[in-house]
Amino acid sequence: MTTLVIGLDGHESGDRAVEYGKRMAGLIEGSELLLVYVVEWSPYSFQTPEENEERHKRREEEISVAVERVVHPSVEKLEKANIKARGIVRHGHVADILNAVAKEENAEQIIVGRTSGHGLASRLFGSATSNLVMSATVPVTVVS
Repeated sequence: MTTLVIGLDGHESGDRAVEYGKRMAGLIEGSELLLVYVVEWSPYSFQTPEENEERHKRREEEISVAVERVVHPSVEKLEKANIKARGIVRHGHVADILNAVAKEENAEQIIVGRTSGHGLASRLFGSATSNLVMSATVPVTVVS
C-alpha cells in the first residue's frame, strides 16, 4: 500500500492539499491518504504545575475539536469518494510532526497546501512549509 500524508490546517490551503491527494490516490492503485492535523505546541514555556494541568485539559479539548471539525469531515468526504483515508491529530511543530508521521507510516510523500503567512515570525524563522521542505525525509509536494 502507498501512503500519502496530507497536512490539514482547517483552512482552504488544507482543502487544496486534500484535493490534490485525492487526485493522486486515483492514479496510485492501493493508496491510502493519511490526513494529519497538527495543533501547534511548544514545550519551552515555563509554567507552574497548575498551569501545566490546565494546559493538558486544553490540549485534549483542542484535539477533540480538531478531530470533530476538521479531520472527520475530510475523511468522510474521501471515503464517500471511495478513497481509503484515515486521520490523526498531534501536538507539536508542524514540520517535525508531519515528517515524523511520514517516517512512522513509511509514507511515500507528504502533501501540504501553501499558505500566505506574511507575519514577522514567518519572515524571521521561515514558514512551517519551508521548514518541512528543507527537513523532510520523503518528497514534499506543496499545492498552491
